[in-house]
Amino acid sequence: MTQTTILYVPIGRLTFDMEIAETYYRESLDWLTKVYGDGVIAPKQILTSPEYLKDFLESVKDQEIDTILYQSVTFADGEFMVQILDYFREPVIVWSVREPSVGGRLRLNSLTGGNSTSNVLRNHNHPFAFVLGNPDEEALQTRLVKEINVMKVIKALSKMKIGVVGDYPPGFFFSDANEPELKKALGVSLQKFDLQRAFDECVHLPEEEWTPEIDRAEQQVIGLNRKDETVKKFAQFSTYIKKQIEHEEISALAMRCWPDFFNELGAAPCSTLSQFTEDGLVTSCESDIHGSISMFILRELSGGKAPYLGDLVHVNEDSNSVVFWHCGAGAYSLANPATGATAGVHPNRKIGFALDFGLKAGEVTIFRVSHTPEGYRLLVLRGEALDVEQPFSGTSVEVALQTDVTETLYEMMHAGYEPHFALVYGDVADELIELGRMLRIETKLYAAPRTREKRASYLLTGVGSEN
Repeated sequence: MTQTTILYVPIGRLTFDMEIAETYYRESLDWLTKVYGDGVIAPKQILTSPEYLKDFLESVKDQEIDTILYQSVTFADGEFMVQILDYFREPVIVWSVREPSVGGRLRLNSLTGGNSTSNVLRNHNHPFAFVLGNPDEEALQTRLVKEINVMKVIKALSKMKIGVVGDYPPGFFFSDANEPELKKALGVSLQKFDLQRAFDECVHLPEEEWTPEIDRAEQQVIGLNRKDETVKKFAQFSTYIKKQIEHEEISALAMRCWPDFFNELGAAPCSTLSQFTEDGLVTSCESDIHGSISMFILRELSGGKAPYLGDLVHVNEDSNSVVFWHCGAGAYSLANPATGATAGVHPNRKIGFALDFGLKAGEVTIFRVSHTPEGYRLLVLRGEALDVEQPFSGTSVEVALQTDVTETLYEMMHAGYEPHFALVYGDVADELIELGRMLRIETKLYAAPRTREKRASYLLTGVGSEN
């Protein structure tokens, strides 16, 4: 998971109540520093004139940041924001604080300042979010963390390079991507690697180089036979790929798996995909580029949790659930603790080493970066992974949906989504919706209606309406 850097820019005018403004500034900076530590770049005081702002921006202009946090501590006109955009082009969070009292003098007029700044950003066609609240409010803190996480993902995508190891399997057209379009929409670039060359060369690595991969797998995989020839080949191939990408700044992998691994290497690819994803290098099978991006986004938004990628293979109307499955790929930590991550063989090819387990129970978010001839779109579902017996051989999870399973299935099929879906434990649906809004990508959400309280909070923060 990548770290984040925030440029905190508190703006005020001396004609307002600077005593209370200074209190808000100090409380805000204290909270930001507590949460993000050295990742906060901030002035030593509220910036009360364009001249002071320019001096500050000059002093930090060479810093690499993810987010501009513009706090309208008091009202200020659009000149401040325009000046910031001359120095930085990262997305902006506009933060207005509450009036300290009602009655008598309007002491801060922060909300109007935020309104004015939002108008400037809209007219500059610049991505931004708006939040309202005081620094000691839990709801405000939660919203800010979510927004900052989204900004961090946008920056990470702009620097993301996916290693594409081999072409997609015959007929798996959805696994491909138009690189110029991908770069324009998400900022992601691709780098190709030769799969056959990897097969040919990995088997010649000295044993002392690849045995650590087996040692690593034994830490979490139950029933692993380290003397098995397919386990040896898993370790050789994994080590070779790591050596190839270590100097390439690769963020994720999309790897061709069948039929080549079975026919050329004589081993299942699932174990390599699983161990890479468990250790933070998300790796999709069948060279699914957008699947890899989907997994990467979920990992970033969930605080580094390992994601899953699977086919939607079964519907259970009685439990309003669906099953996601794949041949034998799944990060070790996803396994149901009752069984653990168990070593097995590919369910169709009967070749190891693959994983064989049902996923653990818990709240999940399902996600897909999808592409059509009209452009990009995002799919988001909220669900609950059920504590049930393993549905199918390989890796699989049964997920109860919040919306009617039959209606959801038909809508998704008629919409023509790709047959790979990423999943992560926890609820990051709000962040994904906000990511779509910031990137101006159509987003479809399947989730239960919110309660009045949750919906009011959701709309107040300017994330957008639910589908």
